[in-house]
Amino acid sequence: MNWAQALQDYRHYLKIERGLSANSIVNYTLDVEKLRRFLETKQLTETPIHIDQPTLQQFVYELARTVNPRSQARIISGLKGFFGYLIFEDYRQDNPMDLIESPKIGRKLPDTLSEAEINQLIGAIDLGSEAGERNRAMLETLYGCGLRVSELIGLKLSDLYFDEDFIKVTGKGDKQRFVPISPVNKKYINIYSKEVRVHQKIQKGFEDIVFLNRRGRQLSRAMVFTMIKQLAEKIGLQKSVGPHTFRHSFATHLLENGADLRAIQQMLGHESITTTEVYMHIDRKHLAEVMNRFHPRK
Repeated sequence: MNWAQALQDYRHYLKIERGLSANSIVNYTLDVEKLRRFLETKQLTETPIHIDQPTLQQFVYELARTVNPRSQARIISGLKGFFGYLIFEDYRQDNPMDLIESPKIGRKLPDTLSEAEINQLIGAIDLGSEAGERNRAMLETLYGCGLRVSELIGLKLSDLYFDEDFIKVTGKGDKQRFVPISPVNKKYINIYSKEVRVHQKIQKGFEDIVFLNRRGRQLSRAMVFTMIKQLAEKIGLQKSVGPHTFRHSFATHLLENGADLRAIQQMLGHESITTTEVYMHIDRKHLAEVMNRFHPRK
């Protein structure tokens, strides 16, 4: 088995067996591509089945010169997953990454925005522009429902259950969940849908997509990032912000206002509660308030 065949089979496994999205599959296989390019550069001919720990250790040493510890840890984790797949398929008996340690990194807390900063960003949207109403509805949905950018741009009209105050969201691995939607959020989506979108010429295949570009097609992730960056520059916001910042802020503000962590987990679509628990580290003051309010020995 050569590297090209191994990568092709691995992509198929990630899609069919793991049910991962196209973006996730690209990220997983990029780590293996980096290793393959390293072998080509060093004129090494080891195959996925026969590559050993010393060669992989040499690759990790090379990585340490060019990427930060967090990126190193992610690549090492990705390679462990790839060789774990080869074991699962009986191509190998061992995982040569088992004895290679990841660099020690601290837990990175997500960036968040205050409610005032979110209001400033949304308030900076030019509602007189062609895309103004759409952009306001998008940011209100990112923040109001805690969506990932991929979930936002893939949202469908048929996913909007406004009478029941829910929207259906398709997340990672095509897993679906229902997320509550507020009256304010519904109002801005309705304004965009009934006053702007209804007048657009919509391309075939995109009739059910909520948020459209000016050509009547689905927005790209890059367009959403660019729009948010431009708004941040417009108000002079000295923070690194993107679509995920709104999702983090959604979770943080819910927690600070007393929401249950498991309810937040369900709304965010996290498989494990440990992923959601990162928000417990953001505001220690909130934890003290909970203790003072609910502990019987207060």
